[in-house]
Amino acid sequence: MTSSIVSIILAGIFTDNMVLSKFLGICPFLGVSKKVSTAVSMGGAVTIVMILSTAVTWPVYRYLLAEKFAYLQTVVFILIIAALVQLLEILIKKFLKSLYKSFGIYLSLITTNCAVLGITLLNFTENYNFVQSLFNALGAGLGFTLAMFIFSGVRVRLEASNIPKSLQGLPITLIAAALVSLSFIGFSGM
Repeated sequence: MTSSIVSIILAGIFTDNMVLSKFLGICPFLGVSKKVSTAVSMGGAVTIVMILSTAVTWPVYRYLLAEKFAYLQTVVFILIIAALVQLLEILIKKFLKSLYKSFGIYLSLITTNCAVLGITLLNFTENYNFVQSLFNALGAGLGFTLAMFIFSGVRVRLEASNIPKSLQGLPITLIAAALVSLSFIGFSGM
C-alpha cells in the first residue's frame, strides 16, 4: 500500500502533472507566475482546495450520487469546489491581506480551475479508494505548485533578458511554457 501511495504522489508531481502533462489549470499558471512568492502561494492554495474538494466529493459521490444520480456529478462537484474556494478566500482575505491582493481575480478563479475539477473526476476514473484519492490530490497539488515554481523562475529570468520586440510579452511566455512542458515529457519515459 505504501509503494502504491508513493507512486500515486510521484505520478501526480511528475508524469501526470496537471499543468505540464494534462494541460489543465493553465489560467493561473500563466496569470500568477510573474513572481515566485505569488506562484508558490497560489500553488499552495490550489493544493489545499484539491485535497479538501477530494475529501468532500469522494464520499458525496460514493454514498449519494453513484447509484442513481451520477449524471449530477460535475454540477455537484463544481458547487462543492466553489464553496471551498469561497471559504479559503474569506480566510486569506482576513488573515493574509497582502497575499489576497497579489492573487487578484485568480483566487476566485480556482473555482473554475479545471485542474481542481479534473483531480476530483480523475479519482473515480482511476478507481481510487478514499485514501488513494487524497494522496492523488496531494500529488496533483504538489505537481501544480512545482510547475508554478519552475515557470515563475523562468519568467523572472525572461524579465531580465534582452528579448526581441516581436517576441516580448505573451509570445515568449507561451514559448517558455511549451519548453517547460516539454521538459516534463522526459519523466514519462518518452
